[in-house]
Amino acid sequence: MRIFLYALLCFPLSFFSQTTAKVVGISDGDTITVLLDGNVQKKLRLAEVDCPENRQPFGKNAKKFTSDQVFAKKIMFTEMKKDRYGRSVAKVYYDNGKYLSAEIIKAGYGWWYYSYSKDADLGAMQNKAKTKKLGLWQDKTAVSPWDFRKEQREKAKQKRLQKQGVI
Repeated sequence: MRIFLYALLCFPLSFFSQTTAKVVGISDGDTITVLLDGNVQKKLRLAEVDCPENRQPFGKNAKKFTSDQVFAKKIMFTEMKKDRYGRSVAKVYYDNGKYLSAEIIKAGYGWWYYSYSKDADLGAMQNKAKTKKLGLWQDKTAVSPWDFRKEQREKAKQKRLQKQGVI
């Protein structure tokens, strides 16, 4: 019982501790790969932001922005949780405390992921970028990544049903 209580008390401290790493890869605007001590690579999904998919308008721009900000740099990150794909969702800080997700939103290369964030300041940053027509906000018909992914799933489902002769 004592071990269980000790683990329960220590878990939040260890779970939310900051880790230093070097960024060695950029998958897209909101997913990076870092190199930890011992030459271990870890994929991080940025918390509180959702960038356009690579196949979406501004997807490559978002990836380039993220790369310009952190590629080959030392960063600090705090893991928040695991997502449904097993990636670590993390808050990433660089250049003496800049919060990467906030910088992406301010530059107009990502949406505030309000479904997974309670930080209204990020929403205000998004609105400011939108008003200034920065990044993806130049496109009046910009589609959020979550809506884009939903459309892609629906299209794939329709194709499967057509192949099966159901439709």
